[in-house]
Amino acid sequence: MRQAQEDPYQRRSAQVYAAADRAGSGSVATPRPVLYDAVLLDRDGTLIEDVPYNGDPEKVRPVPGARAALDRLRAAGLRLAVVTNQSGLARGYFTGEQMRAVHARVEELLGRFDAWLICPHDDADGCDCRKPAPGMVYAAARELGTTASRCVLVGDIGRDVAAALAAGAAGVLVPTPVTRPEEIAAAGWVATDLPAAVAEILRRQQAVQPSAAPTEPVRTALVVRSDSAGDVLVTGPAIRAVAAGAQRVVLLCGPRGRAAADLLPGVDEIIEHPLPWIDPTPGPVDPEAMRSLTARLGAVGADQAVVFTSFHQSALPLALLLRMAGIDRIAAISDDYPGSLLDIRHRVPVGVPEPERALSLAAAAGHRLPDGDEPVLRLRRDAVPPRPADVGDPGYVVLHPGSDASSRACPPEVATRIVGALTDAGHRVLVTGGPDERAITARVAAAGGTDLGGRTDLAGLAAIVADASAVVVGNTGPAHLAAAAGVPVVSLFAPTVPFGQWGPYRVPTVRLGDAAAPCRDTRAASCPVPGHPCLSGIDPDEVVDALRTLAVSGGGGR
Repeated sequence: MRQAQEDPYQRRSAQVYAAADRAGSGSVATPRPVLYDAVLLDRDGTLIEDVPYNGDPEKVRPVPGARAALDRLRAAGLRLAVVTNQSGLARGYFTGEQMRAVHARVEELLGRFDAWLICPHDDADGCDCRKPAPGMVYAAARELGTTASRCVLVGDIGRDVAAALAAGAAGVLVPTPVTRPEEIAAAGWVATDLPAAVAEILRRQQAVQPSAAPTEPVRTALVVRSDSAGDVLVTGPAIRAVAAGAQRVVLLCGPRGRAAADLLPGVDEIIEHPLPWIDPTPGPVDPEAMRSLTARLGAVGADQAVVFTSFHQSALPLALLLRMAGIDRIAAISDDYPGSLLDIRHRVPVGVPEPERALSLAAAAGHRLPDGDEPVLRLRRDAVPPRPADVGDPGYVVLHPGSDASSRACPPEVATRIVGALTDAGHRVLVTGGPDERAITARVAAAGGTDLGGRTDLAGLAAIVADASAVVVGNTGPAHLAAAAGVPVVSLFAPTVPFGQWGPYRVPTVRLGDAAAPCRDTRAASCPVPGHPCLSGIDPDEVVDALRTLAVSGGGGR
């Protein structure tokens, strides 16, 4: 499995709790920021006004508010680098000496940068540094002494955001008059201008840092995340943060998320119970079932409850049951007035990635990830079985065409063509799906892949995903399994939900599909538009190109 997803926070232990206690004592140095170490910035149109192929320092004009915004980042301890395409060098429009004079003028007006990364090539050169390729993002992270996933890149066109995503960094689009509407639609994070982008970077950084620890030690924490497997997986970092400051963690989840709950580090006990105000197809409210759940929650003996929800769900019905169960300290995100149901009523702006949204609630309740535990998705190593021997050596591409919500599934005819194109490009393709998707996986795999439909549970699928070179998948649970394993994702993302909230988190990603399709932001479980236009127009060659961008070669190499 990729990433450091086991030690030191895979299992519950006294050592984890002790480390968290020491971190709050004030006897150690200020901990590393949870989210970002560095901000990378495009040059033309982002830092300075875009003068095409400019080699004249006298034409350098900073965008409004740039100096003050950059100084805010410097004061917060973030390192800064410029990452800029300068094809004018390859075309002979200016010399290297002229470009350096322009950059000296930029620093005279905007202050020193910790690094400058320049791509001198044209598109036809086929380099790996020219955005939207991720090469400069990786190079900047190395020069700044960090990793791409701990960087955020600010730019004014889709190439900037695409380069960030392909490296696993966060990408912020600050549109200008030259930014195309489809680029704005596809961006997961959009800011009105550079000062607004900086303000949100710093707000997100601060939001996951507790202002104070709980006033009393937390012996038992009850954490709640109902809904599907993907919802549970993206809450994992926040649950680990709570586990770092509590001696015991009990997780309440629903039947659809139980398999994912079994994979999460930091959980001591699981209570499985459906919540009719959360489930997408709920039955009638059963008063006896609610009384039984209340009694079970009361028996936990929790000092604190942290109720995690998605942005469109309410925590208040469960908060009422928790109060009836005798739990005194309850934290949740709520835009609705909670009365006396919540001790911590937390609010989060729309658009924040779900893992960070949950981490900010954990922070509001007094918890943060321990130093050394990155805010990425993780799985317990001991909960993932060995990969089946008959799937062959690692290095294959996994294609998962299905989804519990049909609006987010890849149309079978498109998936079939993708398998054919990947096979022709030299990739070995495994087609995965649940027991009820066997007919679809058989049809899709017939184009040249290996059919694994119905052969694995979620843990078994995690084992297969962990040894893949890449996963081609919609916005559904296996995308988050890939993120937990550090495996690159080609995201066939249906825009029924926001990409910025539900896209693969902190893992190299290429997004495909029509981000401006009529289904955008409908949250529809079944496609509301005939022909599934958001995904049906994907060209299989785009998937092949996406794998190339992610440095995944045919034949299983990376």
